[in-house]
Amino acid sequence: MGEKILKEIYESLYRGKEVALASIVKNKGSSPGKKGAMMAVWKDGRIFGTVGGGRVECEIKKKALACLEEKTDGEFVFQLNEQGNLDMQCGGETKVYIKVFQPSPRLLIIGGGHIGAELFKLGKILDFYTVIFEDREEFADEKRFEGVDEIIIGKYAENLSKYSINQNTYIVIVTRGHSCDTEALREVVNRKAKYIGMIGSKKKTEYVMKNLIEEGIPKDELKKVYAPIGLNISSGDPNEIAFGIMSEILLIKNKGSLDHMKDVRKVSF
Repeated sequence: MGEKILKEIYESLYRGKEVALASIVKNKGSSPGKKGAMMAVWKDGRIFGTVGGGRVECEIKKKALACLEEKTDGEFVFQLNEQGNLDMQCGGETKVYIKVFQPSPRLLIIGGGHIGAELFKLGKILDFYTVIFEDREEFADEKRFEGVDEIIIGKYAENLSKYSINQNTYIVIVTRGHSCDTEALREVVNRKAKYIGMIGSKKKTEYVMKNLIEEGIPKDELKKVYAPIGLNISSGDPNEIAFGIMSEILLIKNKGSLDHMKDVRKVSF
């Protein structure tokens, strides 16, 4: 059962869903759950596995849901007697540890060229789950992207339409030309990603946006796209352009500001 529970947790994380794991770490006296028993709990109230059933399992589930809401782990003790917090007759004590698992932020890099390769390196350093989309096999080599979580080869629109995108997804469009950029942006612009950025000059950006507006895509949705992409901090080299893009992503992800820390935390001396 333990292996199945861990598999369910892994699959939930892959789909971008948070999940809590409740484990009995200590028993004292008479109690319904055995040491080592596990139960996974999701925000919608679904459970998988068991920590003994009955009243104690119900209370452990409530604690797990609270931990999910607060995004914190915790250790909890349940007294299984009339004087305890459950008013039960078992006479024992159960200690439970609840671990909240949160999916890694997911970075979709649309285009595996020079900037895409540099973005991939930064994404791995920053512990993003990284996915490369490419329509050219020679640019989708696992040796080029060593340690990548996924490489998806083929038509951008077709593959993006089948890929799960949510508020934990950050999308960077850096293909080889405006037609591929348009294809990718058309597919993701209404998909509720946390961040969508598209590389290119102001002129190219206006051209792509105008075409998509003429196709019927709402202007308000396109205004959410970061294009031209990145913070204005690079010299123009691919590695510095990538750094500017990742800086912008972190700004959005962490709700940061563009203030210098020396101005935010003024030091008197």
